[in-house]
Amino acid sequence: MTEHLFKKYYFSRPGYTGGTKPFHDICVARIPRGSEILEVGAGPRNATTEMLSSIGRVTGADVDPEVLSNSFCSDAKVFDGSRLPFPDASFDACVSNWVLEHVEYPEAHFREIARVLRPNGVYCFRTPNLFHYVTIGSRLTPHSIHLATANRLRGRGSDAHDPYTTFYRANTARGLKRLIQGAGLTTASIQLMEPEPSYGRLHATLFYPMMIYERIVNSTALLSNLRIIIFGVCTKGVTL
Repeated sequence: MTEHLFKKYYFSRPGYTGGTKPFHDICVARIPRGSEILEVGAGPRNATTEMLSSIGRVTGADVDPEVLSNSFCSDAKVFDGSRLPFPDASFDACVSNWVLEHVEYPEAHFREIARVLRPNGVYCFRTPNLFHYVTIGSRLTPHSIHLATANRLRGRGSDAHDPYTTFYRANTARGLKRLIQGAGLTTASIQLMEPEPSYGRLHATLFYPMMIYERIVNSTALLSNLRIIIFGVCTKGVTL
C-alpha cells in the first residue's frame, strides 16, 4: 500500500484539504442557515449529509433504500431516479455529491432540480470531469471490471458499496452550463480541482505517475479542464 506516500506528499503538507472540504465550504457559503435542503443521492450516513444537517433541515432522496438509514436526514425518500417525489418549490437548496455521473437523463434531472427549488434557491454539486484519465478509463471499462477493481484502487475495504453504473452525460464544464441554462437555471460558478491521486493507493507504480499528473495540471490554469473534480453552483431566479 502507499499510505506513507500520501502522508509524505499530501496529508502532511501545510494547507492540505483534499476534495471534500472545498465542496463543503462551497455548500456552507452558498446555502443560508435554516434552509430546507434536498440531498439527491444522499445514501447512508455520511460526512456530507452531516455537514448539511448543521446548516438546515435535510431531506434525502436516493434510488437505494439505504438512504432510509441516514440518521442525518430529517426525512428520506426512495425514488426511481427520474421524478423527485416532492411538490414544486419545496426546497431552498439542493445538493448532489458524486451523483451526476450516474444520471442517465441529465436534462430531466436539472429540470427536476429547477422544479423543486424555490425562487432564489441554489443547487451545489460535485462530480468527476469527463476529460480526466480516471473518467476516461472508467468509460472504456466494462462495468463488471469496474465493480472488481474500483474500490481496490481507491483503497476501500471489502464492505464498501459497489460502484453504481455511470453514464458521464453531465461531466464537462461546457455541458453543465448548457444543461443548467436549458433547465431555466443560472450558472453561478464552475470550478475544477485536482487533489491527491486517490486511485494510486494500490501501488507506488500507480501513485508516482498520478502524482506527476496532479502536479502538472495544478501548475497552470490553462490545464484546469484536465482536473478531476468539478464543483458547480447554479441558482433559480425569482419568477416575475
